[in-house]
Amino acid sequence: MPITEKIPDPLVGERLDRVVSMISFCSRAQAVSLIEAGHVQLSGKVVGSKSHKVQKNQRIVIDDEFLQHDSELKADGSVEFRVVFEDSDVIVIDKPSGLVVHPGTGNEGSTLVNGLLARYPQISDVGQPERPGIVHRLDKSTSGLMIVAKSQAAYDKLVEMMAEHRVRRTYTALVHGTMGASRGSIDAPIGRSHTHSTQMALSSSGKEAVTHYEVKSIFTIPLEATLVELQLETGRTHQIRVHMRAIGHPVVGDEVYSRRGSTGLNRIFLHSSNIGFSHPTTGEEMGFSCGLPNELTEFLESFKS
Repeated sequence: MPITEKIPDPLVGERLDRVVSMISFCSRAQAVSLIEAGHVQLSGKVVGSKSHKVQKNQRIVIDDEFLQHDSELKADGSVEFRVVFEDSDVIVIDKPSGLVVHPGTGNEGSTLVNGLLARYPQISDVGQPERPGIVHRLDKSTSGLMIVAKSQAAYDKLVEMMAEHRVRRTYTALVHGTMGASRGSIDAPIGRSHTHSTQMALSSSGKEAVTHYEVKSIFTIPLEATLVELQLETGRTHQIRVHMRAIGHPVVGDEVYSRRGSTGLNRIFLHSSNIGFSHPTTGEEMGFSCGLPNELTEFLESFKS
C-alpha cells in the first residue's frame, strides 16, 4: 500500500531523495530508484528529480511496493534470537533488545531478517523482498515475541489477521508515575510528528490506535513507577510509547518519548510477553508467553511499593 502523508515541517526544503528515505525507512540509493522509476508524487504530480526540494504543505505519495533494492539481503548466522515455536508455516521468536528487525537506513545488516535467512533460507521469497517473512515489527530496544511467516500462504493470512485486529498481543511495561485507574483504554489516532520527522505523535489526521492497559504493581522506591500489562487492538508505529506519554506515564528507559532523565536502564522497559492467533493453515488457536529477560527482571528487583 502506498505511503501517503503531508511533508513534515522538519523536512521542508530538503531534497526529495532524503525525504523519501526518511519517510519510507529505505536507503538513499533505494529512494533514488523509486524517484527515477516514477513511483513518487508530490501533490498529485510525479517528480523524477532526486534533488527536487520539497515545499511546505505538499503531500507526498510513495509507492514503495516497487522499491528497487540496491543489494541482495545477506544471511548472517551470527545474529542471535530464540525460536519459541516453528512448523512449516509459522515461526514464533523471542527477539532480544538491541536487535533491529529488518535492514533500513542506518541498519543495512546484522538484523533479525539477516539471521532468519541464515536459519530459514526458504523465506527469501515470502512477503516483501526487503523484509521477507516479517508480518509485524518490534522496535529495536523492545524485546519479546514476534510472528514470522514461513510460507507465502501463511504470510497472506497473517497480514490479513493483523489488519483485522485478530492477533492478540500483550506487552509488559514499566512506566513513570503512579497510574490512578487500575485499568482503562487509550483511543487516540497516531500519525507522524510534524516537528520530529522520525517520531510519531497523536494526530487528528492519523490512523486509528487503541491500547488497553491493566495495572499490575505500583512502586514508590527508587522512583514512582507502575508495572502495567498492555494489549494492542491496533499496531501503529511506537503506539504504546506514544500513548503512554500522552497520558503522562512514559515508558521507563524511553530516550525518545520521555524526558524523565536516566534511570540506569540501558534499554526501554517494554517487552512483548504474550501473543495469540489462529494458525493460518490449520485454524488451531495458538498462544505463547515469554517472561521478562534477565536485564529487566534484575532492574525490577530494586523497586518496592
